[in-house]
Amino acid sequence: MEYLLLIYKDESRDGEFDWAQISQDYATFSKELVEAGAMRDGRRLQPSDTCTTVAVRDGEHLVTDGPFGEAREQLGGYYLLDCGDLDEALRWARRCPGASHGTVEIRPVAPI
Repeated sequence: MEYLLLIYKDESRDGEFDWAQISQDYATFSKELVEAGAMRDGRRLQPSDTCTTVAVRDGEHLVTDGPFGEAREQLGGYYLLDCGDLDEALRWARRCPGASHGTVEIRPVAPI
């Protein structure tokens, strides 16, 4: 079963962390996922102030630069994993470097 690990962080706290070390930790984590055959995809996202949101209300398209809603944490990246079950996805999520400076949400991917 596929699970999406959504990695959230508070972008206003970026200066509090050693990002060089965290980048190395992510490289190691990604390598372990690949070696285990669990990794399908994974990417870091640009900061939330670079996004554009689209909504359709009463047939009108509303386009907004920047994040749609105010939130304490912003989506910073993701991993798409192939795991036997939720317990395996949880084990990977606990090891994800993002869990040390933010939150990792685990979401099962619905079949098409």
